[in-house]
Amino acid sequence: MNIAELSIKQIEGLFASGQVTEELIEALRQDTRAASARLIKRYERQQKEVARVKAMYRYEDEARNEGLKVIAGVDEAGRGPLAGPVSVAAVILPEDLIIPKINDSKKLSEKVRDELYDEIMAKALCVKQVFVDERTIDRVNILQATINGMYEAIFGLEPQPDKVLLDAVKLDNLPMASLSLIKGDAKSASIAAASIIAKVSRDRLMDEYDRQYPEYGFAGHKGYGTGSHIEAIRKYGPCPIHRLSFEPIKSMVEEVEEIDNIFSKQ
Repeated sequence: MNIAELSIKQIEGLFASGQVTEELIEALRQDTRAASARLIKRYERQQKEVARVKAMYRYEDEARNEGLKVIAGVDEAGRGPLAGPVSVAAVILPEDLIIPKINDSKKLSEKVRDELYDEIMAKALCVKQVFVDERTIDRVNILQATINGMYEAIFGLEPQPDKVLLDAVKLDNLPMASLSLIKGDAKSASIAAASIIAKVSRDRLMDEYDRQYPEYGFAGHKGYGTGSHIEAIRKYGPCPIHRLSFEPIKSMVEEVEEIDNIFSKQ
């Protein structure tokens, strides 16, 4: 191949159309144009990313090698905040779908998460996302609320999965095979996809709550216990979406109730 006869724009066209061969890459390595070197570096970065994403299908591939065809990933977002629901998502991806940048949602910027959310929603075989509200969290505790949400998300999938991959949490009453993976959102493409759906869905809901209760700053901290958030609770008291069983809100409420009881007896 006489690479010198091709313009950089023509070479870029070959890359864009997927017509990349070992001969082309070797010819580019011999080409003295700076643009050719940039194309090589970009291609190598892309290949490295493809390899990383393919490695994230290890547990999905193991399941399929066992004869299980439909694999779902499940994850949550929002177990730690002082306000708002916990968000749970279950996702079934097509076999070997390569989505560059897919990863644990906590490792991604908001912009990248939003982009991946749209791509996952467009390309996944099925997505089910659910919220478990703060009153349920207060009633049954955050772990049980998360578990309940995971069951609801899984049973809401169509088709039902043959195996479920979970991030850390174990579900003992599933009718299908399951595997709990510590830090699974960084190890499994399906769990990573679920983590992104759960996170983005919850963040967008907290943005809506920010418009309802602007004094708390939910758009900035998403309900987590930042200094400014706790100060707002002390100033305005908890609002309807605050988790009353979480500290320091629980102690604040108990202190107010104790004072009210004292005055009521006078």
